[in-house]
Amino acid sequence: MKLEEYFVGQLKAWGHFQDRFDNVRRRFTVDIEGTWDGETLTLVEDFVYDDGETEQRIWTLRKTGPEDWEGSAAGVVGTAKGKVSGNALNWTYYFDLPVGDSTLRVKFDDWLWLQDERVMINRAYVSKFGIKVGEALIFFSKEPALQSGLEKESSDHIETLAEFEPREHLRNVKTAVGGGRF
Repeated sequence: MKLEEYFVGQLKAWGHFQDRFDNVRRRFTVDIEGTWDGETLTLVEDFVYDDGETEQRIWTLRKTGPEDWEGSAAGVVGTAKGKVSGNALNWTYYFDLPVGDSTLRVKFDDWLWLQDERVMINRAYVSKFGIKVGEALIFFSKEPALQSGLEKESSDHIETLAEFEPREHLRNVKTAVGGGRF
């Protein structure tokens, strides 16, 4: 996995946050614009939540070693640290999560898995004092129109996806990323 290659350009993401009892609390989509200047990877993330709320988060990431990354964004306490191994990135940081009129400082243990040149899966475990608060599950996709030579393959892929039984597909995805059965 090379973050500086995957996250350059336009991406789309879909996800949800579920509480510690596995109840989905919030769904969202994210439009992402990534740029790499040779030293800094900047990700501008524009969130739209299912209740209509919008949010922008800008991540600034720096490669600090062959497999090591550091980053910052509004809400991140200190520095986020990550390590790439094969097709996976483990990313940990503390975050001040807005809750009503206050904030809750939580720890994120983020795992990202690159599936192919277009798709990445992210599962973020969220805890407070070592106790699970919830988790986020996010699917990233590179914009197919921006990838030369992949337009035909992308339209074939979309037709194939239209034939899937959605619940069976989600069961397979949850199992693949380490979850149990629905």
